Order: sequence, then C-alpha cells, then structure tokens
Amino acid sequence: MKEIKIEDHQITSPIKLSNLPSHLDLDETDDEVKDELEKVRRKLGKLQDTLYAHGKYSVLVCLQGMDTSGKDSLIREVFKDFNARGVEVMSFKVPTELELKHDYLWRHYLALPARGKFGVHNRTHYENVLVTRVHPNYILGEKLPNVNTVEDVNEEFWNTRFNQINNFEKHLADNGTIIFKFFMNLSKEEQKHRLLRRLELKHKNWKFSAGDLKERKLWDNYMDCYQDAINRTSKTHAPWFNIPADNKPAARLAVATILYNTLKKYGDIKEPELDDKTKANLHLYKEQLNNE
Repeated sequence: MKEIKIEDHQITSPIKLSNLPSHLDLDETDDEVKDELEKVRRKLGKLQDTLYAHGKYSVLVCLQGMDTSGKDSLIREVFKDFNARGVEVMSFKVPTELELKHDYLWRHYLALPARGKFGVHNRTHYENVLVTRVHPNYILGEKLPNVNTVEDVNEEFWNTRFNQINNFEKHLADNGTIIFKFFMNLSKEEQKHRLLRRLELKHKNWKFSAGDLKERKLWDNYMDCYQDAINRTSKTHAPWFNIPADNKPAARLAVATILYNTLKKYGDIKEPELDDKTKANLHLYKEQLNNE
C-alpha cells in the first residue's frame, strides 16, 4: 500500500484547486484499505483515551466539501472506535433565528470541544466565507451595522471576515486546541454520479434535494471561494489538508492517518502519573480490597 504522507496533503503555500488531485489511489483493494483503516482508527481511539486523561489539549476537526463529498460517512467510519464521551460531532445548518441574533462565530464557539475531547464539525465556521460569498444576500440576514445592501458586502468586508477567522483560530491554538481542516476535494463528475445514485436507489432518495442541483450550477463559484479561503487561512497552527474525495475508503484512511500521525508527535500527551503517596501505598490498597 502506498504510504500516506502528511506533507502530500497539507497546504503550505498558495494553491490552485484545479491542480490538486480529487482521486487517491493507494494501490490496494477497497477491502484492504478498509482493513488498514480499522487498524489506524483503533490506534486513534487509544490515543483519544490518553488525550482525555491528559486533559490539556482539545482537537478540532473541520470537514468542508461540496454536497456528496462523503463527510457523514467519513465521520462514522473514522471515529467508530472512540469512547463516546471523548468525541462530539456537530453539523452546522442554516443559522437559526437565535443564532442570527449573535455574531456569526457565536454558535461555533459554543460547539468547541473541551480539553481532552475531539470536536468534529461537519461544515464549519467556513460556511460564513463560502456559502455566504456565493450568496452574499445571506449576509443581510445577519443584520450587521453598515451592511444594508449586497453592495456593502464588498472585498473589504471579506478581508475583515478572513482576518476574524484567522484570529479566532490563532486564539484557539494558543489555548490548547489542535486544529485540523480537511477539504474534501470531490470532482464535479463524481458528484454527478453520487447525485444520480441518490435518485436511482430508493433507500437513498431521502438524501436528495432539488437545491443540490441549484448549487451544482454554481460549482465554479464555489471552487473560487474554496481556493481563496484555503489560501488565506492555511496556517501552521491551523492547516488545511487536501483530501481527494472521489475514492471514499482512501479518503477516510487519509484523514485517519493524518490525524494519528500528527497527534502522536505530541510527546507531552501522556496519562497522568499517580502522586508519590498513592504509588507508595498501592500494595496496601490491593490488600484492603483482597481482604474484604
């Protein structure tokens, strides 16, 4: 099997999305890739237990991608072996009436993982510079001061918003959150195939929305916005990773491997040791229990 290397996926310099691969071939069958994923996710699960006991870091996993890019199934398969108390999954939809009464980052702050936990965000704070940039009229619903018409949602507005997002992530990283941002890079042709499957297979019909086709017509607009967002916000403390998403098993293994190989480098993430007094009396505690 081809080795999955972090450096092959991490965005460290300006990119053109059209030059990034959307298919990952690992020279193995799907079943072999699934077997490897099982091994990696078990190791991830053990690492998460240690992270929980250590209690000084949290991990934020951000998943972004076009409809049908495989985010839901990736979450199911990659985090399957986690202790339920150690991972929290959030899926961000259209902002509610309450959420719109706060700044756009408010609901994302509320969903951040506590120290010792993983937070997996299916769609993220980047929706606020992706969907809203393709549909700038959505910004009017935020009722912002000095934004009264679509014309007010200009380049200066987006520059400010990107600065806010970068500052948000830097603040999280400085306070112990390890951030991973995965762009599920799906080709337009593969999306067409997956949408057709939703229409052809009765048990998948519920996943289909006519709105998916409307957004598909704006594909090029979305790619421009993704490219700009990735280039402006891929930082050492909050990197973006390109995950070729046309091959689902390979994409899941890539995410799991990047997570594990990055986190295992944190040598300070260890289970806490017992205090000296407790250590010295372990034999007494054992005797006490055995003599009950």
